[in-house]
Amino acid sequence: MRVLIAGGGTGGHVYPGLAVAEEIHRQHPDAYVVFAGGRRGLEAQAVPEAGFALRFVTVQGLPRRQWWRWPGALLANAVGLVQALIVVLTERPDVVLGTGGYASGPIALAAFLTGRPLVLQEQNSVPGLANRWLARLASEVHLAFTESRAYFDRKDNLRITGNPVRSFILSGDRGHGLRHFGLADDKLTVFVFGGSRGARRINEATIDAMRRLKGRVDVQFILQTGREDFDNARTSVEREGLPARVMPFLKDIHLAYAAADLLVCRAGAMTLAEIAACGTPSILVPYPFAAHNHQEINAENLVERGAATLIKDADLDGERLAREIAHLLSDRQLLRKMSAHARTFARLDAAERIVRSLDRLAGGDPAGDNGATDHTQDEGAA
Repeated sequence: MRVLIAGGGTGGHVYPGLAVAEEIHRQHPDAYVVFAGGRRGLEAQAVPEAGFALRFVTVQGLPRRQWWRWPGALLANAVGLVQALIVVLTERPDVVLGTGGYASGPIALAAFLTGRPLVLQEQNSVPGLANRWLARLASEVHLAFTESRAYFDRKDNLRITGNPVRSFILSGDRGHGLRHFGLADDKLTVFVFGGSRGARRINEATIDAMRRLKGRVDVQFILQTGREDFDNARTSVEREGLPARVMPFLKDIHLAYAAADLLVCRAGAMTLAEIAACGTPSILVPYPFAAHNHQEINAENLVERGAATLIKDADLDGERLAREIAHLLSDRQLLRKMSAHARTFARLDAAERIVRSLDRLAGGDPAGDNGATDHTQDEGAA
């Protein structure tokens, strides 16, 4: 089986593809898997590090309020479509999987134009405009949230499977994680991160919260800042003796998850899928400028199930964050309940189910055992 996976930009589009690629190789060790993406996105580093080939496609978003930049963007996207056609014709995939991000669009369109089966994977509760349009051309569209179905005109190709999570996310051990980060094993640990690129407001609020909690709550922090804020955050922590390990980016994020008693993070769909898989209580701070406010809508799924609390970005400051952290860490029973509720949100077989679909479509079976009514199943999937 030959599979082309397209998507990228941020971890939310890259990591689902990697999770599926990993599962393909688990089920089919001899399968050929290749990725397509951009040169500037996370995929340029993450995909080769995972051992997969990456083909580059030039693509550029249309800035909604800067119409004078549209001609250049349209030209770049025309070039990108030609490149996508070359990639598809050269790689000769049996099936194409699009996971979102700018590079996914031209590859998905090229797959349709060349007669390849196309599968889309939508991570968010509110689908992006590109996936809503491309869904009309796809053999199957795999959704993470049942409420996403309302946004698609075509319903017969929708499948509720959840978001695929990389298997290594669950491979961490608490003791190993604490030792890896040089942390004490007799203290509660809070892991703070703002996604693959970091989040300045979360970083600043966390530093201030550490100051307020120091000497009051016996807690230690793992803080992933992103590259831009790393130096300032590290300087503050070292100068003030704050109880934290600060890093720009975590390759060993599974060890941070394993070490954590509580998370503070954005509410991207893949972050929530990993939280659910690990069963870790969380304080969610949705990114306020996400398209269609989808991060807040994503977060409400966990909050309504008692797995997380929510602080809106506009309400976030050191005082509020410190108060929320202190409240949650003071109630071990509440943390245990939140952990159990988080696990009910997990769909650990998502990658396996997507690969079964890819396998079936690559073999020329448009329906197979999923059938055209699979979209009515798994009402609780997320």
